[in-house]
Amino acid sequence: TGSTRKRLRRERSICSCKSPRLSHKSSPRSFNFYELDVWTEIAKFLDGKSLVKLALTCRWFHGVIMQDCVWKFACLSHLQVPAPDRTEFKWIQLYASAIDGSHSYAFRDKEKHLDWMRIGAFFLESPSVILSQRLTLPLKIMKRESLQNMLGSAGACLLSGLRTGIWIADLQLVRCPVCELDTCEGESVREDWNFMYAGTMQALDARHIELFLSEEYQNCSWEYEQIGSHKLKGPAKAASATIMDLKHITDHPTADVFNLKLWAGRQNDFQPKAMITFHAVAISTNLQANQGLLSKFYVMRAGTGGEIVSIRVTQQLL
Repeated sequence: TGSTRKRLRRERSICSCKSPRLSHKSSPRSFNFYELDVWTEIAKFLDGKSLVKLALTCRWFHGVIMQDCVWKFACLSHLQVPAPDRTEFKWIQLYASAIDGSHSYAFRDKEKHLDWMRIGAFFLESPSVILSQRLTLPLKIMKRESLQNMLGSAGACLLSGLRTGIWIADLQLVRCPVCELDTCEGESVREDWNFMYAGTMQALDARHIELFLSEEYQNCSWEYEQIGSHKLKGPAKAASATIMDLKHITDHPTADVFNLKLWAGRQNDFQPKAMITFHAVAISTNLQANQGLLSKFYVMRAGTGGEIVSIRVTQQLL
């Protein structure tokens, strides 16, 4: 009858919500049977925002989401890099540091900063890199000369003593900090990515993923030091720079960095372009008429004689 059907519908209705914990009265086939390992695996398919939202639903989910393995998976998945051997910070801190919009000029020299864009993440498996201001690989950089001599003559060097692991790369547009050029008109600045107008310079900025979390970086105990410069006299077609893991210099993906047809802008395209692989990063910006290019190379060490934790290559027109 009609009254019987209504009563059955009421009996089948869901009257309340329960936490997804296994009750001692629950059957293994119950709807409320949730395993911690299952939810840990599900969490690995979520992005950071979704993880935070899920963690806020209840204490149980907060406990699941705050496991370090969940944020490790989220971080590596987001950055598309392998896992390092060791880290000094929790993965949720590393994830936040990598995606919260922080960059080196946000900590220092804010007044010089104009614009920036995140290139991505790459992985240094060895403590040695090829550092170059051009996208060719001169044999001279392999000789055992001083950094200044190599950078000054070839615009490239073999740089050792870097901290291995995940590195984050940014492209910066900044005002000339301390201009040494007679032709520079410091007040005439175009604040856009049509780079290389008077008074501006571009910077390839790469740093170890843990750098911004280090107390010594935050209190300015660690500073950049210039290790060399290279002056290209005469018209320059493009301003380029690259950092690549020496151990993977012959890898096919790394070789794509030198294939400018694959990623660099066409002749009349003056917007900066970037290329990133598992073990290398490169930038290239086509230039308008100029008299040459000045490139400067900087490193930041983790204390006196410590590992290199950041590299910066700045470039401005002569």
